[in-house]
Amino acid sequence: MTRYRVDIAYDGTAFHGWAMQPGLRTVQEELQIWIGRVLRLPEPPLLLCAGRTDAGVHARGQVAHLDLDLAEPELVQDLLAHKLRLALPEDVAVRGVTVAPAGFHARFAANWRRYAYRLTDDYVDPLDRLTTAVIRGRLDVDLVNTAAQTLLGLHDFAAFCRSRPGATTIRQLQWLHAERLPDGRVEFGVRADAFCHSMVRSLVGGLVEVGTGRRDVAWLAALPDTDRRCGQIRVMAAHGLVLEEVGYPPDDQLAHRARESRARRSMTEECS
Repeated sequence: MTRYRVDIAYDGTAFHGWAMQPGLRTVQEELQIWIGRVLRLPEPPLLLCAGRTDAGVHARGQVAHLDLDLAEPELVQDLLAHKLRLALPEDVAVRGVTVAPAGFHARFAANWRRYAYRLTDDYVDPLDRLTTAVIRGRLDVDLVNTAAQTLLGLHDFAAFCRSRPGATTIRQLQWLHAERLPDGRVEFGVRADAFCHSMVRSLVGGLVEVGTGRRDVAWLAALPDTDRRCGQIRVMAAHGLVLEEVGYPPDDQLAHRARESRARRSMTEECS
């Protein structure tokens, strides 16, 4: 078996998220079907991704992998990339296909994921309406960035996550910053070793509460390391969120990183 890395971009508007769901259109199923068709496989292969985006969330830098038992891997990677670019629908694209280095795993070998969330506190340009959320009230970006500093580091982010049985909510938030763009929109950049369900949209929702004056910085700073979801935090609309990039260690550290990530996190472990 040869493992292939697949770099993917998609407009999430018409997708019900990444993960396959019976009777619903998802990014995973769309790609698996087309990979099976263009390679004339007896059944679609399993495609595993770095970050399972929710319904309506977009991606420029999604990474996935699949394993194929086919001769001439270099020829397969080129053929797959070329044919998928011709065959896929217009709302999903394969940016590249490469033979993966030893130890590579799209999800577990990743060091970090970087998302961007874009919103406007004014009108939304019709050309940006599918990728920009609208909020009420003027956003104080400087205050947002002051509040964001209180969330950085290794914490239990249960207050910002929708619970999933058996899933940890401990994450290392590495970077969180907002800036007002020249066109007046505000872009939030956020990077962490991994994210739990709805975490990015909830982080932005909490910062919007502070930045519009509805809550203070102390309220937000007290939320990390609480043991349950905070119902006062608004989960922002999905269409403002884009998975921009996934970072991996050097090739000789991929296998170690994958083993490390599979281990269940605890608050006593070292930050990765």
